[in-house]
Amino acid sequence: MNRKILLAAAAFLIAAPLQAHNVWIKPSTTTVAGESGWVTFDVAASTDVYNADHRPMGLNMIKAIAPDGSEARIENGSTGQLRSTFDLHLTQQGTWRIGTESAGVTGSYKLDGQEYRVGGRGGPPPGAQGGPGAAPGGAARPSGPTPSGPVVVPGGADFSPPEGATDVKLTLTSNRNFVFVTLGMPSEIRLSGSGLELEPVTHPADLIAGEPATFRFLVDGKPAAGIEVEATPDGRRFRDEQGTITATTDANGEASLDWPAAGLYWVHASFSDETSPRPGITGRRFQYTANVEVMAP
Repeated sequence: MNRKILLAAAAFLIAAPLQAHNVWIKPSTTTVAGESGWVTFDVAASTDVYNADHRPMGLNMIKAIAPDGSEARIENGSTGQLRSTFDLHLTQQGTWRIGTESAGVTGSYKLDGQEYRVGGRGGPPPGAQGGPGAAPGGAARPSGPTPSGPVVVPGGADFSPPEGATDVKLTLTSNRNFVFVTLGMPSEIRLSGSGLELEPVTHPADLIAGEPATFRFLVDGKPAAGIEVEATPDGRRFRDEQGTITATTDANGEASLDWPAAGLYWVHASFSDETSPRPGITGRRFQYTANVEVMAP
């Protein structure tokens, strides 16, 4: 099994147990003045956002991207029983993007009467990709007797079913979870043009309680209408209600959120359809989370 497949499988094994809970990134601040500065982050998954009561996130999933697009090193990382924490030294003026992003393929297909599960938990049997008996197209083909159950195949973003596959049901997935931290003046947030992305109309550094903010959501670089956007504030343990506010994107992919109070908000959106972005893929399922700080007027 080559290194890319090993990394894809490891990322799935780390991420899968977290998906039943809300995964969040909590910064000590999102705006820093001066020539440079430090910010501390907590990362975990829990039922109530920003309340570390379930399990930590692995720090190997975290990337810090500087305003110029280069990757910076996270420092002083530590993983405990309920949360992970790390520091980031801001050395470039502008807006930094810190968090996780992943893409892959999940689903199933059949080949020669054998069922294959793509992107599932577990590992392929002998004869997997990179070894004797590997099937074409990146799929695993057992070298011995046919297993009685499904064969699990890691599904990277470029995965395609092998020639001759039948009963193909494969979904392209993308998951992003970011926090934006600005040193000095805000700068443009770079987009990839793939998956579900947030294109700020109101910059994350300019969010003020009582003032509506507009976010534009794009799917594969195009405005996405009809997406429900949820924003859940920190501090659920001190309230009787969740306090989530919602909005739906219009024809331009834009949603307006009116923040009722200052604080940290977990903004989440998801998208799915049965579009085939390439042969062998039968649908798309994308998620995007932004951890934003709203300032007092």
